[in-house]
Amino acid sequence: MDRFKQMESFVAVATLGSLSAAARAEGVAPAMIGRRIDALEARLGVKLLVRSTRKLSLTAEGRTFLEEAQRILRDLEDTEGLVSQGSRRPSGPLRVSAPAGFGRRHVAPLLPEFIRAHPELQVTLDLSDRLVDLIQERFDCAVRIGDLVDSGLVGMRLADNRRVVVASPAYLQVHGKPRQPADLARHNCLSFGTRGNQARGWLFRVKGQTVAQKVSGTLECSDGSVLHEWTLQGHGLSWRSLWEVRQDLDSGRLVTVLDDYAAPPNGIFAIVPERKHLPLRVKVFVQWLRKAYAREDHWA
Repeated sequence: MDRFKQMESFVAVATLGSLSAAARAEGVAPAMIGRRIDALEARLGVKLLVRSTRKLSLTAEGRTFLEEAQRILRDLEDTEGLVSQGSRRPSGPLRVSAPAGFGRRHVAPLLPEFIRAHPELQVTLDLSDRLVDLIQERFDCAVRIGDLVDSGLVGMRLADNRRVVVASPAYLQVHGKPRQPADLARHNCLSFGTRGNQARGWLFRVKGQTVAQKVSGTLECSDGSVLHEWTLQGHGLSWRSLWEVRQDLDSGRLVTVLDDYAAPPNGIFAIVPERKHLPLRVKVFVQWLRKAYAREDHWA
């Protein structure tokens, strides 16, 4: 028991960045965390952490031990979950990350009903467009949109995500409609910075092949909501997900262009750490999202 407590405290300190943060997470005094770390280092005979008044860092041995300790603790959690899922309900904390815009519209509204169905869970939702590190930041699940990179994580597809090029009627009246992807070179294209899937360009299907069309313009932003608003205001064309602009298309505030060249949809995924057996709390959450997204009225 002492060994596991020492290991858990070490992982908490290494991932949260300080003794005080780990102590708050465990509900104990920082001195208790310090004694556990000291005992762990004494038992192993190596220094794992370098502590000063202003910062904390891992030694080479500490980085190696952290990776193995996280694996051992995940395996323990998985083993306990495997034998107990049939006899208990999902419970405990569930930490979820999602993109800001998508999370506000299509994750957060589902959580109150999810909690009513599973009252023994406590959900923390982190909305951010940055790619969180699930293992280091101790997230149970992340919702992500677009092509998955080979990161050692597992992606479970929740739904398709179709993207369209849109503009306001006022913009098109002044500048005309692009007829083919190459025409975008003559238009002001509102770009989502240089990160993620748009870094390669906007994707189109041309002569049976998916191609990336580089675009440029006078405005770019890392916040999709800002790009959406600029598009509504008539400042240029943008390449947006259908879930974001569907209502604007239905009302006529925006119109699509280049529909004949639309690329195949990419995916909306639930991302979890590589593991054989998902904890029950994660499994029921992913199933809840998948069921909700399968309803057409959800997207309408």
